[in-house]
Amino acid sequence: MKRDLDRKKKHHAIVLSKETKGDMIAAIKRYCSEERGEEIGDLQANLILDFILEQLAPELYNQGVRDSCHSMAEMIDDVLSLQN
Repeated sequence: MKRDLDRKKKHHAIVLSKETKGDMIAAIKRYCSEERGEEIGDLQANLILDFILEQLAPELYNQGVRDSCHSMAEMIDDVLSLQN
C-alpha cells in the first residue's frame, strides 16, 4: 500500500526544468539574504524549494484549476444565455 502511495505522490509531482529550478533556488537565496539577513547555500535553498513543491504547490495548483473551472463555467453560461 505504501508503494502505491509513493507512486501516486510521484505521479503528481511538479517537475521543473534545470534552468527554472536554478532560478527559484537563486530567488530563495536572495529572499533569505534581503528579507531575513541570512545567507544560505544552494543545499538549504534546494531543501526549501523541495518543501514548497511537495507541500504547498499542489494546493496552489489545485486552486488555479478550481479558478479556471469557475471562469470557464461563467463563459459557458454567457454563451448559453445567447440561445433563444
